[in-house]
Amino acid sequence: MGPPVAEPASRLQPSEPGPFGAHWDGRGTHFAVFSAHADAMELCLFDHSGRHETARFRFPECTDGIWHGYLPGIRPGQLYGYRAYGPYEPDRGHRFNPHKLLLDPYARQLSGELRWHDALHGYKVGSPREDLSFDRRDSAAYMPKAVVSADHFDWAGDHPPRVPWSDTVIYEMHVRGFTKRRHDLFEHDRGTFGALGSSEVIQYLKGLGVTAVELLPIHAFARDRVLLEQKLTNYWGYNTLAFFAPDPQYLSDGTLGQVKWAVRQLHAAGIEVLLDVVFNHSCEGSERGATLSLRGLDNLSYYRLDPEQRRYCINDTGCGNTLDFRHPRVIQLTLDSLRYWVQEFHVDGFRFDLGVTLGRETHGFDPGAGFFDALMQDPVLSRVKLISEPWDIGPGGYQIGNHPAGMAEWNGRYRDDVRRYWRSDDGLRGALAARLQGSADLFDHHRRRPWASINFVTAHDGFTLHDLVSYEQKHNQANGEDNRDGGDDNLSRNWGVEGETDDAELIDLRDRLKRSFMATLLTSHGTPMLLAGDELGQTQNGNNNAYCQDNELSWLDWSKLDTERGRRMRDFTARLIALRKEWALLRAPRFMHGRGEAELGLPDLLWFDENGRQLVSADWSNPVARLLGVRRAQRSGERVDIAVLLFNADSADHAFELPLPVPEFRVLLDSNEPLRDPPSMSASSYLLAAHSVALISADVDRDTAQRWTVEQQKAADAAAAAANTADEPAPPA
Repeated sequence: MGPPVAEPASRLQPSEPGPFGAHWDGRGTHFAVFSAHADAMELCLFDHSGRHETARFRFPECTDGIWHGYLPGIRPGQLYGYRAYGPYEPDRGHRFNPHKLLLDPYARQLSGELRWHDALHGYKVGSPREDLSFDRRDSAAYMPKAVVSADHFDWAGDHPPRVPWSDTVIYEMHVRGFTKRRHDLFEHDRGTFGALGSSEVIQYLKGLGVTAVELLPIHAFARDRVLLEQKLTNYWGYNTLAFFAPDPQYLSDGTLGQVKWAVRQLHAAGIEVLLDVVFNHSCEGSERGATLSLRGLDNLSYYRLDPEQRRYCINDTGCGNTLDFRHPRVIQLTLDSLRYWVQEFHVDGFRFDLGVTLGRETHGFDPGAGFFDALMQDPVLSRVKLISEPWDIGPGGYQIGNHPAGMAEWNGRYRDDVRRYWRSDDGLRGALAARLQGSADLFDHHRRRPWASINFVTAHDGFTLHDLVSYEQKHNQANGEDNRDGGDDNLSRNWGVEGETDDAELIDLRDRLKRSFMATLLTSHGTPMLLAGDELGQTQNGNNNAYCQDNELSWLDWSKLDTERGRRMRDFTARLIALRKEWALLRAPRFMHGRGEAELGLPDLLWFDENGRQLVSADWSNPVARLLGVRRAQRSGERVDIAVLLFNADSADHAFELPLPVPEFRVLLDSNEPLRDPPSMSASSYLLAAHSVALISADVDRDTAQRWTVEQQKAADAAAAAANTADEPAPPA
């Protein structure tokens, strides 16, 4: 199909092929868009309402697949879109349809909303020929428009915190849900960056002690049609429409400057901003999805298609399509987007949703894939925090520990093992020990550091911490899928009653378990990530897949701070974070294996049982052992700092003999007694309540530590000789 003649075509002047997107230079605007297989490309201009197309111009040049031109007089605020001409041959992977207005993949701001209509599809919905048919209806009336923007903001005085990885504490939040129920903020700001940057919110985050907020996707995204028809919506935002533009709902004043202002305010408080980004797929869905941007511009280049039947998308993401990171323009689009957010918005890092997809080559996942190579050498991006979700649903999709050095990874093994331990499963002593020490079994290679393990117990996807100890079954009826959605194996336990209860003893047990989970997380080596609201006792009433619940089920219930339970949990969490910052032994710049010495004869790491005895091979394989002690030690000048962690997942209280060089110690924290001030004690043992964690510290001089270790070694040798045993200590599996 040939393109119609555009009048007056001469107004779009020849130009250089880059950069991509729309760039205003003070006199006019340069436009450039990629399509290797289009026959022609048009620029369409719209009035300020976006309802009327005012002009259409043919691109005069195409260089190396880049269509480019310059239009004098076009200023910031101009609305525009593209139309691509070429073959509509789905069996060959081509889906060009000039009747469909296409969003610029490099659009930096959007005007209007995506309004679902069958005209958004390149084929006739309902046709017997399905997506092999061709739809001639114009889709412009239903499409949001890109806006020519000018990026000007006064960043004077902004200093990115650059918090070292080893000191980082991440707080995962949803921009809208975090502040929507904050009644101390202006109503029009709630749920937007106008609230996120407010002094009230920042004061709360500083008081809690977190060093970074990780924001669920803020890129402009599509609300799924099937959800809207059920009076629901895509709340989480994992359905990207534009990789450079923030979603308009998060801008209470409609300007990009509001995002920048919020970032600057958070930086001033020492808090970094990380973005959860979705590049593994787009919102266009499967081959039967809509034609909104990439599909209409060049389906064959942007998406991975079945090599035998190119009509069909490969679906390694579970979302209908998979972007093709074997293609250099897909890599460029992603890197350009990331760099834009760092340079123009000063964000401090990214978490890559389904990060395995970004490393898929023809043969499968490859840590040396082109995207990773380009990312890790980029002079801008290699300096920010980079986190991968190390799985997708494609072949060989679980790749935890296998990403390039320099990236951190969400540690799903940590989540699962810690959950199993605290619900009192058998045989978890060794697994807990490995997770406490930064999951060296997964990450201690290629000179990686413990921070590479992003430790978490809960995240946006799944139960909240409160629901983890209150429900054994998911309760997702509100999602409209007859409770079929969401995971079935949550590794949770309700402790006798499904859901909420008035039983005071059960409430006390659940609260203690929540504190024990939080204590485990914040005393583990690696990088801790908290789910926003867990420190308040947030509940979703057992819904473990609240992706479509943009309502009070998902929004943080700040009224919990008006209750003693909510304040107690918040204060306990803040105290834990403060202890982590104060005590280097709760963090770690390098992996500890117990092979080093804090002092002569005093290992830097010791695992022991309730009798104070160092664990041996048989102890690690004991299936019913639910008690574990760990002693960490390091020199500090002329003294030795010692931290002891005690874990009791049993249903009974237990006394732990403490392997300390001195009888004096300080109880820094006990999850059974959250309100008690840390006491100093003089004893050889400590009574730990059921389902509890205790953190104990001791400070001794080097001479005392040396004398004690010599005495301990003599006693151990004598005991070994008496027992005539050669059973050697062994590290956890």
